Amino acid sequence: MRIDLENLPSDPALLQRLVRDMAAAVETRDGEIGRLQEIIRKLQRMQFGRKSERMDADQLELALEDLDGDIAALREDAPVATRPSVERQPHRRPLPEHLPREEVILDLESTICACCGEALQPAGESVSEMLDWIPARVRVIRTRRPKYTCRTCGTLHQHPAPERVIAGGLATPALLAQVLVSKYCDHTPLYRQSQIFARHGVDLARSTLAGWVGGACWWLEALHERLAKNLLASDHLFADDTPVPVLDPGRGRTKTGRLWVYAREQRGWNGAEPPAAIYMFAPDRKAERPAGHLASYKGILHVDGYAGFETLTKAGNIRLAACWAHTRRKFYDVFQSTGSPIAEEALRRIRDIYLVEADIRGQPPPFRLAKRRQRSRPLVDDLRLWFDRQLPQIPGRSSLADAIRYALSRWEGLTRFLNDGRVELDTNPVERAIRPVALGRKNHLFAGSDGGGHRWAVICSLVETAKLNEVEPYAWLADILQRMIDGHPVNRLDDLLPWNWKPGNPVKN
Repeated sequence: MRIDLENLPSDPALLQRLVRDMAAAVETRDGEIGRLQEIIRKLQRMQFGRKSERMDADQLELALEDLDGDIAALREDAPVATRPSVERQPHRRPLPEHLPREEVILDLESTICACCGEALQPAGESVSEMLDWIPARVRVIRTRRPKYTCRTCGTLHQHPAPERVIAGGLATPALLAQVLVSKYCDHTPLYRQSQIFARHGVDLARSTLAGWVGGACWWLEALHERLAKNLLASDHLFADDTPVPVLDPGRGRTKTGRLWVYAREQRGWNGAEPPAAIYMFAPDRKAERPAGHLASYKGILHVDGYAGFETLTKAGNIRLAACWAHTRRKFYDVFQSTGSPIAEEALRRIRDIYLVEADIRGQPPPFRLAKRRQRSRPLVDDLRLWFDRQLPQIPGRSSLADAIRYALSRWEGLTRFLNDGRVELDTNPVERAIRPVALGRKNHLFAGSDGGGHRWAVICSLVETAKLNEVEPYAWLADILQRMIDGHPVNRLDDLLPWNWKPGNPVKN
């Protein structure tokens, strides 16, 4: 309802009716907005409530999207008084500078004043911006190669055919990058992509797209290996694994494979090496898998409570840093299910350790180490003594006793951070690297084969590392695929890693 304040009715009866209608509309709108906001608060509480009451994170996001849309629609329908426009500062953040701008000029038809007939003089301008969207376009690149013949010797001359990523295939590097990013970054399965292409009038079967993915991965495997070699040369890494269902045709169901994830994250202590994540597919969770992946690794490995990681320390090259977040989770589960005051006290004490970390995040290792020895060590020492006092006083087979024994059995790893300013308190960096796999697992349902699991690992490694380095995955993949088919030297693959890549500046042979 738009109300022009410059042209209100003069009849008092009409004005009273207009005010009553406005008041009723506002009352109805505010009541409905209040109801919707209360629903949002309930949904948000469900996210952090008891495990049995929690809503799936994706379902929660969909619900919040719809409720926010309802609120916006109600606000649009509310009475709005319009006045001549006045300048005001926008409250939202400005649109990114790198986006192209298209100027639209709305000028007066005449520069003569309609009131007095004098010429109007410039007095500045009002500038506003709106974000636009240009839908994706599918186009055909037709390459023509004229032929020439020599009448003297009869030889035929023609420019050589350009290299293709897929031999005899239709897809350009840009189209292959789009398919890969849609599947492994935006989690759109190939059959849905096939339907999207069909809406653009292009018939691309799912099997065709699958062949493109396999062909593109053949080129990218060398870069995946180079990324793994670069990451494993570091001396501080995070490790974890996550299940991946794999189709098992012989049994008519799926089997459980694993994606082992190794992450490098040094921004917490201003380290020089860029962030990265590497994924390795394996058909099982045997301890020999990480042992094989980390055969050449030497340094600190941040891990969760998986017992298989303990075998990595036998050679003396790897020292484990245990995860305080996993330790805290044990006490959190006990407190949520039983309300135990001992579990609540453990949570409070662990929180105090994390508060110190929040104050020193981003500082250099010597500073972090000094602050930890000054502030964190007394807290950790008191916590250990407190655990020792509490354990004999509670039932030995209780979940609370299990939580305390879990912490005590990993105490050396949990206190590693007190002797090295580069060690973090938890494995959250690798946990974040696993989240996209979990979302992809929901949408893909399963990998079609062990080979599909390997391709999943290859592309996820590249996409997630690009995102960690704030490199747009599509632009990067499209460019490096083009450079590879143009003959990029194999001994200079490091130039194509996300933190070294420069768009639009291909490396010459």
